[in-house]
Amino acid sequence: MTDRMLSLTEHFSELAPRYDLVLSDVWGVVHNGITSWPDACAALAHFRAEGGTVVLISNAPRPGEKLKAQLDGFGVPRDAYDAIVSSGDVTVGEIAERPGEPVCHIGPARDYALFDGLDAPRVSPEEARYVVCSGLFDDDTETPEDYRPTLDLMLRRELPMICANPDLVVERGDRLVYCAGALADLYGEMGGKVLYAGKPHPPIYERALAQGKALRGDATPLSRVLAIGDSIRTDVTGAVQLGIDSLFITSGIHAEELGGRHDPDLATLARMLDAARIAPTAITRTLAW
Repeated sequence: MTDRMLSLTEHFSELAPRYDLVLSDVWGVVHNGITSWPDACAALAHFRAEGGTVVLISNAPRPGEKLKAQLDGFGVPRDAYDAIVSSGDVTVGEIAERPGEPVCHIGPARDYALFDGLDAPRVSPEEARYVVCSGLFDDDTETPEDYRPTLDLMLRRELPMICANPDLVVERGDRLVYCAGALADLYGEMGGKVLYAGKPHPPIYERALAQGKALRGDATPLSRVLAIGDSIRTDVTGAVQLGIDSLFITSGIHAEELGGRHDPDLATLARMLDAARIAPTAITRTLAW
């Protein structure tokens, strides 16, 4: 996939005129789980000021509207985006299609908003008809292996799992913590049935493109849509599967593998892309106008 030398695009302004709609990842692009990255926020705001539309597309396991307050707290200005679409939105839709069915929730209490206003009694895995996994109960100390006994029980009962966040890990400051995707992948490897609500799977992109159409008044041709993200597994793969261009951020979750945030080893990145049999349209260290 990488039969040419990789190079870095230093400024988003070099690419922006090609696109009308940006689907931007959130965690790893506009903030790191603790604070916003001002240059990235300013770049998206500049794109909007010149007529572009920005839909933030996040694997966060909470409804998009709930994320606005969190982004406010991180210092992400609202002029950096037009709308938010999350895997939590897709998950809420899936729960709504199962009215009255008892559900086991694996994840922290901060994700209870997934069930707000829905007929979805939360029960133990012994009583559940299906499972919603939004993360680990304590991602500061636990690993997916701590959940193997619960996953064994779920497998014996043939419980399907809805994964509300397909990410394996996410940045929290200067470290990585496990996400729901790590549990979902383990359950799938054990033989369990998993429905993934977020990137790189189609449902979240369908919702994001519909939101873009509502905002712009017409469907944007896929050739004029750009995905921005820091994950080869979710952001770049999802863009390629959808048939849109992508801008890969090297300073996100792959930064340590690439030798640091400021001077990524492009030869290492080429090998990673070859292994994934995929390539982004452009590569940059951080999003900056």
